[in-house]
Formats: sequence, structure tokens, C-alpha cells
Amino acid sequence: MKILLVLGLAVGLCFGFVSYKTNVNLPVSTAAAPSHAQFSKLLKEHVDGKGMVDYKGFAKDKAELKSYLDLLSKNAPADSWSKDEQLAYWINAYNAFTIQLILDHYPVKSIKDIGAKIKIPFVNTPWDVKFIKIGGETYDLNNLEHGIIRKKFSEPRIHFALVCAAKSCPRLRNEAYESGKLDAQLDDQGSDFMNNPAKNSITAKQASLSKILDWYGGDFKKMKGMSVRDVVNKFSKTKITDDTNISYQTYDWALNEQ
Repeated sequence: MKILLVLGLAVGLCFGFVSYKTNVNLPVSTAAAPSHAQFSKLLKEHVDGKGMVDYKGFAKDKAELKSYLDLLSKNAPADSWSKDEQLAYWINAYNAFTIQLILDHYPVKSIKDIGAKIKIPFVNTPWDVKFIKIGGETYDLNNLEHGIIRKKFSEPRIHFALVCAAKSCPRLRNEAYESGKLDAQLDDQGSDFMNNPAKNSITAKQASLSKILDWYGGDFKKMKGMSVRDVVNKFSKTKITDDTNISYQTYDWALNEQ
């Protein structure tokens, strides 16, 4: 039994799924939702059409990235914001702070290498590093994804939008998420992800799917009543049936770098 527990912990730490907290304190704010135009500008300049990132270019614009992150830090979501304003904020925050984390430790071949480089007690993965300051609170990436976004919003399509700097992640969009077009952006991300042969290989007989659908397929079921097959058929041009064999690919954690 002890061996099984140790193995389970090791697997969880490998993917950053163990140590997150779901009872995080949400910041309180009365400010209006900030503009994400500054982030869009940076993404257009340093992310190509395939979602690959020019981290060296981002490093040259680190002052502008810091300015945007400071804007987020000083303008935490308020209850008066619409749900789409709040969700767009948190998705952009996750993606922008992930880029900052990579830059803080660059060069790295994988975001997971950061876990080996940091020397902080009880911090085992890059997703546990508390460096994100928003509204007087300090968070790590796990807090943002699992403690806030997945917990507060009934929107499984976020798994097509949150990008943890790995090649097997969804494409990093080269524009920021905006409340006025968030639904269309998330649908577009789902379609792009599902029809990208580097992420999912789908035929009527065999569907070799991203590990993301294995890890988070339960979110689609819980929030939208959709099975993994339903998700595939919603976004994939190639449809599958109950007879289609489904398997999951090995996740490529190499850095999503140009």
C-alpha cells in the first residue's frame, strides 16, 4: 500500500495535479475590467500561427510584459464584472504568467525543468511556485487553473485555451481573450486543437487523442454532459462512433518554442 501511495504521489507531482488548493482566497476589487490590448500586441509580435513562442523576443519586451502583468495585479476581477470578463481575465493571466515563469528561468527545454531548478521547500513543480500577485493575494499556476478557473466557471473549453508552455498544449493564441468574443474564441480553439494532427489523430476507426481529454474529460461530462466522443464530434471534422477505438497520446512537455 505504501508503495502505491508513493507511486501515485510521484505521478501527480509529475503533472502538477497534487498540491493545488481549491479553497483559494479570491481577491476583492471594484475596478472595471482592464484592457488586454497590451497582451494582444505582445502575442501578435512573438507567437506564430501555430502557437509557437519566440521567448527570446518576449525577453526583449520584458518591460512591456511586466507592465501588463502589473495591470492584472492591480485590477483583480470584481463581482460586478460579467462572467466572460472574469473568465477572459483569468485565462489571460494564466497564459501571461506562464510566459513570465519561463522567462524567469530561460533557457529551459521544458517547463518541467523548472521544478528541478528551484530550491524552495515543499515546492516540487513549476505549477507550485507562488509568484503571481493579484489583488493583494499570491498564487501559483495551480491555484489559477484548479482553484479558480475550474472551480468557479462551468466552462470545460478552458482546456483548449490554457497553455502551460508545452508542445502538446493547445495552440497559444496570438491574441488575448476578450469578453466580447470569448465564446467564439473558445470554439475556435476547440476546433483548432481537435483538428490539429500534431495534437489529435482521428479517423472513423481509430482516434488517438490528446492526453488532455483523458485528464479533463470529466470536466466536459460534469459541466456539459458530454462524453469524450461527444467532444470529439463537436469540434472534429472527422466524426467517430461507439465503434471507434480511442487511445491517448504521450504528452510532449518540450517547450513550445519557435
